[in-house]
Amino acid sequence: MPNELVFSSDSSTMDVDLVHRWLSEQAYWALGRTRETHERAMAGSRNYGVFDAETREQLAYARAITDGATFAWIADVFVDPSARGRGVGIRIMQGIVDDLEPLGLKRTALFTEDAHTLYEKFGFQRLTDPEGWMLRWGTGFAPAASEVAPQVAGSPLRD
Repeated sequence: MPNELVFSSDSSTMDVDLVHRWLSEQAYWALGRTRETHERAMAGSRNYGVFDAETREQLAYARAITDGATFAWIADVFVDPSARGRGVGIRIMQGIVDDLEPLGLKRTALFTEDAHTLYEKFGFQRLTDPEGWMLRWGTGFAPAASEVAPQVAGSPLRD
């Protein structure tokens, strides 16, 4: 199975139209994201994809926002629904971890509502000190106070 999947960290290999469609139409954290916002996000990130070795079809996408020295934020991890169950999520996360490891980062963070088991396989842990994390919402993006309060312990971070 792993030989059927090709990991890439080359931004030029990403199918920008497909990735934008996935995120803006299917990803709970990015619904309605504009193409302009998507392109700016990609331009400011390290971009990753997993492709079918035979067809070269893109099966997954993720990006990491990093200063390259101390911190990275993994975002927009998405596996095409038709490719789930083939080890694509594991392949993209292994590629990301391998790409970031040489940087010697002190912390790498991400947020998930539903894929904790996947990320735990790569050493990610639930926050033991969520009260230390803070978040400032951009204009027009802040949830109502009633939506934030119950999530404080789980950190309502999304991009």
